[in-house]
Amino acid sequence: MGARYSIYADWNPWHGCTKISPGCKYCYVYRQDEMYSSATQSSLCRKTGAFDLPIRKKRDGSYKIDPGKIVFTCFTSDFLLKDADPWREECWRMIKKRSDCYFYFFTKRIDRLAQCLPPDWGSGYENVIIGCTVENQDRADFRLPIFLDLPIRHRSIIASPLLEALDLRAYLDPDKIEELSTGGESGVQARPCDYDWILSLRQQCVEKDIAFRFHQTGAHFYKDGKYYRIRRRDQLAQAAKANIDYRISDYYLPEKVAKSLHFQPDTPEQTTFLDDEKGAV
Repeated sequence: MGARYSIYADWNPWHGCTKISPGCKYCYVYRQDEMYSSATQSSLCRKTGAFDLPIRKKRDGSYKIDPGKIVFTCFTSDFLLKDADPWREECWRMIKKRSDCYFYFFTKRIDRLAQCLPPDWGSGYENVIIGCTVENQDRADFRLPIFLDLPIRHRSIIASPLLEALDLRAYLDPDKIEELSTGGESGVQARPCDYDWILSLRQQCVEKDIAFRFHQTGAHFYKDGKYYRIRRRDQLAQAAKANIDYRISDYYLPEKVAKSLHFQPDTPEQTTFLDDEKGAV
Protein backbone atom coordinates (compact mmCIF):
# COMPACT_ATOMS: atom_id res chain seq x y z
CA MET A 1 0.00 0.00 0.00
CA GLY A 2 2.94 2.34 0.63
CA ALA A 3 3.80 2.72 -3.07
CA ARG A 4 0.28 3.89 -3.83
CA TYR A 5 0.72 6.79 -1.45
CA SER A 6 4.02 7.88 -3.02
CA ILE A 7 2.43 10.72 -5.01
CA TYR A 8 1.01 12.35 -1.88
CA ALA A 9 2.49 14.99 0.40
CA ASP A 10 1.21 16.69 3.57
CA TRP A 11 1.03 20.39 4.33
CA ASN A 12 -0.42 21.72 7.57
CA PRO A 13 0.02 25.51 7.56
CA TRP A 14 -1.88 25.75 10.84
CA HIS A 15 -2.97 23.32 13.54
CA GLY A 16 -5.99 23.18 15.82
CA CYS A 17 -9.70 23.48 15.19
CA THR A 18 -13.04 24.08 16.90
CA LYS A 19 -15.78 21.44 16.85
CA ILE A 20 -18.89 22.50 14.93
CA SER A 21 -20.97 19.39 14.15
CA PRO A 22 -21.60 15.75 15.21
CA GLY A 23 -18.73 14.44 13.07
CA CYS A 24 -16.28 16.45 15.18
CA LYS A 25 -17.21 14.79 18.48
CA TYR A 26 -14.25 12.38 18.61
CA CYS A 27 -11.91 14.33 16.31
CA TYR A 28 -8.65 12.51 15.59
CA VAL A 29 -6.65 15.76 15.95
CA TYR A 30 -7.82 16.13 19.54
CA ARG A 31 -6.97 12.47 20.20
CA GLN A 32 -3.50 12.81 18.72
CA ASP A 33 -2.75 15.99 20.65
CA GLU A 34 -3.80 14.25 23.86
CA MET A 35 -1.69 11.22 22.99
CA TYR A 36 1.41 13.34 22.51
CA SER A 37 0.64 15.58 25.51
CA SER A 38 0.39 18.78 23.50
CA ALA A 39 0.90 21.81 25.72
CA THR A 40 -1.57 23.81 23.61
CA GLN A 41 -5.29 23.12 23.46
CA SER A 42 -6.47 21.45 20.27
CA SER A 43 -9.17 24.10 19.88
CA LEU A 44 -6.55 26.84 19.66
CA CYS A 45 -5.52 27.45 16.06
CA ARG A 46 -1.86 28.34 15.58
CA LYS A 47 0.43 28.78 12.63
CA THR A 48 2.91 25.93 12.20
CA GLY A 49 6.58 25.85 11.29
CA ALA A 50 5.59 24.27 7.97
CA PHE A 51 3.54 27.28 6.90
CA ASP A 52 5.61 28.02 3.80
CA LEU A 53 6.46 24.39 2.96
CA PRO A 54 5.14 24.47 -0.65
CA ILE A 55 7.69 27.11 -1.66
CA ARG A 56 10.65 25.85 0.35
CA LYS A 57 13.57 24.63 -1.71
CA LYS A 58 16.36 22.12 -1.36
CA ARG A 59 20.01 22.99 -1.71
CA ASP A 60 19.88 22.18 -5.41
CA GLY A 61 17.12 24.76 -5.93
CA SER A 62 14.30 22.27 -6.46
CA TYR A 63 11.16 22.38 -4.34
CA LYS A 64 10.97 20.22 -1.22
CA ILE A 65 7.50 19.15 -2.37
CA ASP A 66 8.17 17.61 -5.76
CA PRO A 67 6.12 18.60 -8.81
CA GLY A 68 3.15 16.32 -9.48
CA LYS A 69 2.30 15.68 -5.85
CA ILE A 70 -1.22 15.63 -4.43
CA VAL A 71 -0.81 17.81 -1.34
CA PHE A 72 -3.17 16.99 1.53
CA THR A 73 -3.72 20.46 2.92
CA CYS A 74 -4.64 21.45 6.46
CA PHE A 75 -5.56 17.95 7.65
CA THR A 76 -4.95 18.90 11.30
CA SER A 77 -7.38 21.81 11.09
CA ASP A 78 -9.88 23.19 8.57
CA PHE A 79 -8.62 25.38 5.72
CA LEU A 80 -11.71 27.60 6.08
CA LEU A 81 -11.47 28.01 9.86
CA LYS A 82 -12.27 31.63 10.79
CA ASP A 83 -9.31 31.79 13.17
CA ALA A 84 -7.00 31.30 10.18
CA ASP A 85 -8.43 34.16 8.10
CA PRO A 86 -5.31 36.36 8.56
CA TRP A 87 -3.05 33.65 7.04
CA ARG A 88 -5.13 32.19 4.22
CA GLU A 89 -4.39 34.82 1.57
CA GLU A 90 -0.70 33.96 1.71
CA CYS A 91 -1.57 30.27 1.37
CA TRP A 92 -3.61 30.97 -1.76
CA ARG A 93 -0.59 32.72 -3.26
CA MET A 94 1.61 29.71 -2.57
CA ILE A 95 -1.01 27.35 -4.01
CA LYS A 96 -1.24 29.40 -7.18
CA LYS A 97 2.54 29.58 -7.50
CA ARG A 98 2.78 25.79 -7.19
CA SER A 99 0.52 25.08 -10.16
CA ASP A 100 2.60 21.92 -10.71
CA CYS A 101 0.90 20.29 -7.69
CA TYR A 102 -2.70 19.58 -6.70
CA PHE A 103 -3.79 20.90 -3.29
CA TYR A 104 -6.59 18.91 -1.66
CA PHE A 105 -8.43 20.07 1.45
CA PHE A 106 -11.53 18.80 3.28
CA THR A 107 -13.88 21.18 5.05
CA LYS A 108 -16.93 21.17 7.28
CA ARG A 109 -17.19 24.92 6.69
CA ILE A 110 -18.10 25.05 3.02
CA ASP A 111 -20.53 27.87 3.85
CA ARG A 112 -17.46 30.08 4.46
CA LEU A 113 -15.71 29.36 1.14
CA ALA A 114 -17.19 32.27 -0.82
CA GLN A 115 -15.84 34.80 1.68
CA CYS A 116 -12.45 33.08 1.84
CA LEU A 117 -11.64 32.92 -1.88
CA PRO A 118 -8.81 34.96 -3.45
CA PRO A 119 -9.76 37.79 -5.85
CA ASP A 120 -8.47 35.92 -8.92
CA TRP A 121 -10.27 32.64 -8.15
CA GLY A 122 -12.72 32.96 -11.06
CA SER A 123 -14.27 29.56 -11.72
CA GLY A 124 -11.66 27.94 -9.49
CA TYR A 125 -7.95 27.16 -9.51
CA GLU A 126 -7.28 24.13 -11.67
CA ASN A 127 -4.91 22.70 -9.05
CA VAL A 128 -7.31 22.81 -6.07
CA ILE A 129 -9.56 19.90 -5.06
CA ILE A 130 -12.13 20.61 -2.36
CA GLY A 131 -13.77 17.87 -0.34
CA CYS A 132 -17.01 18.77 1.43
CA THR A 133 -17.38 16.62 4.54
CA VAL A 134 -20.79 15.27 5.55
CA GLU A 135 -21.44 12.83 8.37
CA ASN A 136 -25.22 12.58 8.54
CA GLN A 137 -28.26 13.52 6.47
CA ASP A 138 -28.77 16.83 8.28
CA ARG A 139 -25.27 18.08 7.47
CA ALA A 140 -25.48 16.73 3.92
CA ASP A 141 -28.72 18.62 3.29
CA PHE A 142 -27.16 21.82 4.65
CA ARG A 143 -23.69 21.70 3.11
CA LEU A 144 -24.08 20.03 -0.28
CA PRO A 145 -26.47 22.54 -1.90
CA ILE A 146 -23.96 25.27 -1.00
CA PHE A 147 -21.09 23.14 -2.31
CA LEU A 148 -22.74 22.58 -5.68
CA ASP A 149 -23.44 26.28 -6.19
CA LEU A 150 -19.86 27.44 -5.61
CA PRO A 151 -17.27 27.99 -8.36
CA ILE A 152 -14.99 24.96 -7.86
CA ARG A 153 -13.10 23.03 -10.55
CA HIS A 154 -12.69 19.77 -8.62
CA ARG A 155 -15.22 18.60 -6.02
CA SER A 156 -15.30 15.53 -3.79
CA ILE A 157 -17.90 14.54 -1.22
CA ILE A 158 -16.32 13.08 1.91
CA ALA A 159 -18.97 11.08 3.80
CA SER A 160 -16.86 10.51 6.88
CA PRO A 161 -17.10 9.67 9.66
CA LEU A 162 -20.23 8.00 8.34
CA LEU A 163 -22.71 8.04 11.23
CA GLU A 164 -25.89 6.90 9.51
CA ALA A 165 -27.36 5.85 6.18
CA LEU A 166 -27.37 8.71 3.65
CA ASP A 167 -29.42 9.46 0.57
CA LEU A 168 -27.26 11.77 -1.55
CA ARG A 169 -28.92 11.21 -4.92
CA ALA A 170 -30.11 14.81 -5.14
CA TYR A 171 -26.51 16.03 -4.90
CA LEU A 172 -24.66 13.52 -7.08
CA ASP A 173 -24.30 15.63 -10.20
CA PRO A 174 -21.73 13.91 -12.45
CA ASP A 175 -20.90 17.25 -14.07
CA LYS A 176 -19.82 18.67 -10.72
CA ILE A 177 -18.89 15.83 -8.36
CA GLU A 178 -15.77 13.84 -9.27
CA GLU A 179 -15.74 11.45 -6.32
CA LEU A 180 -17.49 10.33 -3.17
CA SER A 181 -15.22 8.86 -0.51
CA THR A 182 -16.60 7.30 2.66
CA GLY A 183 -15.49 5.55 5.81
CA GLY A 184 -16.21 4.84 9.45
CA GLU A 185 -14.86 6.57 12.54
CA SER A 186 -11.58 5.62 14.20
CA GLY A 187 -10.74 5.73 17.89
CA VAL A 188 -11.78 3.87 21.03
CA GLN A 189 -14.97 5.92 21.40
CA ALA A 190 -15.84 5.72 17.71
CA ARG A 191 -19.47 5.38 16.73
CA PRO A 192 -20.26 2.26 14.67
CA CYS A 193 -20.47 2.12 10.91
CA ASP A 194 -22.63 -0.38 8.99
CA TYR A 195 -21.46 -1.91 5.73
CA ASP A 196 -24.99 -1.56 4.34
CA TRP A 197 -24.59 2.24 4.56
CA ILE A 198 -21.36 1.98 2.56
CA LEU A 199 -22.93 -0.21 -0.11
CA SER A 200 -25.90 2.14 -0.42
CA LEU A 201 -23.60 5.08 -1.16
CA ARG A 202 -21.70 2.99 -3.67
CA GLN A 203 -24.92 2.12 -5.49
CA GLN A 204 -25.94 5.78 -5.57
CA CYS A 205 -22.60 6.65 -7.17
CA VAL A 206 -22.77 3.83 -9.70
CA GLU A 207 -26.24 5.02 -10.75
CA LYS A 208 -24.74 8.44 -11.58
CA ASP A 209 -21.40 7.05 -12.83
CA ILE A 210 -19.46 8.96 -10.17
CA ALA A 211 -16.23 7.61 -8.70
CA PHE A 212 -16.65 5.94 -5.30
CA ARG A 213 -14.06 5.04 -2.70
CA PHE A 214 -14.41 3.14 0.58
CA HIS A 215 -11.34 4.43 2.40
CA GLN A 216 -11.61 2.96 5.90
CA THR A 217 -13.87 0.74 7.98
CA GLY A 218 -13.58 2.63 11.24
CA ALA A 219 -13.04 0.97 14.63
CA HIS A 220 -16.53 -0.48 15.19
CA PHE A 221 -18.01 -2.07 12.09
CA TYR A 222 -21.07 -4.14 11.23
CA LYS A 223 -21.21 -6.42 8.22
CA ASP A 224 -24.03 -8.89 7.56
CA GLY A 225 -25.26 -8.40 11.11
CA LYS A 226 -21.89 -9.30 12.62
CA TYR A 227 -19.91 -6.84 14.75
CA TYR A 228 -16.17 -6.32 14.22
CA ARG A 229 -13.78 -4.30 16.35
CA ILE A 230 -11.03 -3.40 13.93
CA ARG A 231 -7.57 -2.30 14.96
CA ARG A 232 -6.45 1.11 13.71
CA ARG A 233 -3.64 -0.36 11.64
CA ASP A 234 -6.12 -2.61 9.79
CA GLN A 235 -8.91 -0.15 9.03
CA LEU A 236 -7.58 1.08 5.67
CA ALA A 237 -6.42 -2.37 4.60
CA GLN A 238 -9.76 -3.99 5.39
CA ALA A 239 -11.61 -1.33 3.39
CA ALA A 240 -9.30 -1.99 0.44
CA LYS A 241 -9.97 -5.72 0.72
CA ALA A 242 -13.69 -5.09 0.25
CA ASN A 243 -12.74 -4.30 -3.36
CA ILE A 244 -15.82 -2.13 -3.96
CA ASP A 245 -14.18 1.06 -5.21
CA TYR A 246 -15.71 2.32 -8.44
CA ARG A 247 -13.89 4.32 -11.11
CA ILE A 248 -10.92 4.83 -8.79
CA SER A 249 -7.56 4.58 -10.49
CA ASP A 250 -4.21 3.51 -9.19
CA TYR A 251 -2.93 5.73 -6.33
CA TYR A 252 -6.55 6.00 -5.06
CA LEU A 253 -7.45 8.88 -7.38
CA PRO A 254 -10.74 9.41 -9.21
CA GLU A 255 -10.23 8.54 -12.87
CA LYS A 256 -10.85 12.12 -14.02
CA VAL A 257 -8.05 13.45 -11.84
CA ALA A 258 -5.75 10.52 -12.61
CA LYS A 259 -6.05 11.11 -16.35
CA SER A 260 -5.10 14.75 -15.97
CA LEU A 261 -2.00 13.61 -14.05
CA HIS A 262 -1.29 10.82 -16.56
CA PHE A 263 -1.75 7.98 -14.07
CA GLN A 264 -3.27 4.77 -15.39
CA PRO A 265 -5.79 2.49 -13.62
CA ASP A 266 -4.50 -0.44 -11.67
CA THR A 267 -5.91 -3.96 -11.49
CA PRO A 268 -7.68 -4.49 -8.12
CA GLU A 269 -6.21 -7.07 -5.79
CA GLN A 270 -8.33 -10.13 -5.05
CA THR A 271 -8.43 -10.30 -1.27
CA THR A 272 -10.85 -11.27 1.48
CA PHE A 273 -12.80 -8.61 3.35
CA LEU A 274 -13.31 -9.20 7.08
CA ASP A 275 -12.73 -12.90 7.30
CA ASP A 276 -12.59 -14.47 10.74
CA GLU A 277 -8.80 -14.52 10.90
CA LYS A 278 -7.61 -11.03 10.01
CA GLY A 279 -8.47 -7.46 10.90
CA ALA A 280 -10.92 -8.04 13.74
CA VAL A 281 -10.21 -8.62 17.40
